[in-house]
Amino acid sequence: MGPRGASLLAVVLVLGLCALVESDKPSPCQCSRMAPVNRKNCGFPGITNGQCFDLGCCFDSSVGGVPWCYQPLPRQESDECVMEVSARQNCGYPGISPSECASRQCCFSSSISGVPWCFFPQSVKAQADWLASPSGLLLLPGGNPEVQD
Repeated sequence: MGPRGASLLAVVLVLGLCALVESDKPSPCQCSRMAPVNRKNCGFPGITNGQCFDLGCCFDSSVGGVPWCYQPLPRQESDECVMEVSARQNCGYPGISPSECASRQCCFSSSISGVPWCFFPQSVKAQADWLASPSGLLLLPGGNPEVQD
């Protein structure tokens, strides 16, 4: 398989992985799009990745000085809409309705004041550096297991 085929395969895998959403565990997109400096602790010292995921939290030990077990970004209708609020780019106007926002093919979330409620989706293709290990674990770019089966 050439480099182009490998890239296409990576994008397809990411799209599939971002579409997998369990009711009690965060999706890969909810974890990978969280900036390390904004992580809110969800665990305790010495927590394992399995214990962390059982709590419905994200786990990444590749960055020092920040929580390794942390709260995921909020669920959205689509994983393309999962992002930090600071990354939202306005796609509407004050008072736009959810249906008008959707007609613009944008995301809508009114749960946080002071930020755009209608905003452009984030491309899932940006997550193409995720890899599935032979054991079926999803690996972060730093090589740490993200989801356990």
